[in-house]
Amino acid sequence: MNNSRPKAKLSRALGIPLTPKCVKYFEARPYPPGVHGRGRKQTSDYKTRLLEKQRLRAQYDISETQLRRAFESAHTHTGKTGEVLIVDLETRLDALVLRSGLARTIYQARQMVTHQHLEVNGSRVDRPSYRVQPGDVVAVADRSRNKKNFQVAAAGANAAEVIPPYLQINHGELKFRLERRPVRSEIPVVCDEQLVVEYYSR
Repeated sequence: MNNSRPKAKLSRALGIPLTPKCVKYFEARPYPPGVHGRGRKQTSDYKTRLLEKQRLRAQYDISETQLRRAFESAHTHTGKTGEVLIVDLETRLDALVLRSGLARTIYQARQMVTHQHLEVNGSRVDRPSYRVQPGDVVAVADRSRNKKNFQVAAAGANAAEVIPPYLQINHGELKFRLERRPVRSEIPVVCDEQLVVEYYSR
């Protein structure tokens, strides 16, 4: 069974490719799966907001409970709630492992963290939801450096075309540093966050 297929179906349903492998599937058939995929035109405000919320969840590979909790936290802060929400999600350890190029997908990044391959400021962290703070240095643990996935990352194979300006990355040494908190416009997430705010505020 092709492991990419479920992700490809989800990508088409959400309207965004969720992994590099899904790009070709998505480009071939960008409409939702099923015999009626091409014809699904009608929608409602609720469905539009729901879809946007699901898109955000999928890009960070988080549960409904985690996203709602993050929204409620963002709602208590000053600034635009949607922007605060996405900046907060972007500082998750697994998200930054993906952005840094240590992982190829958010799913791989999550696995790397849970399998204790990564350290923050020299201490092992196994929670993908761990929030990285400005100045923190994330590095692959010495015992994990010879694994194939990290050798690929060290060669720069997963590096993004545009390096996020909030990260200082050293692929060869398999580490990165969060220089500062991201700004929403710098975060490569496809989402109209205002629709997510409206979904949870209804």
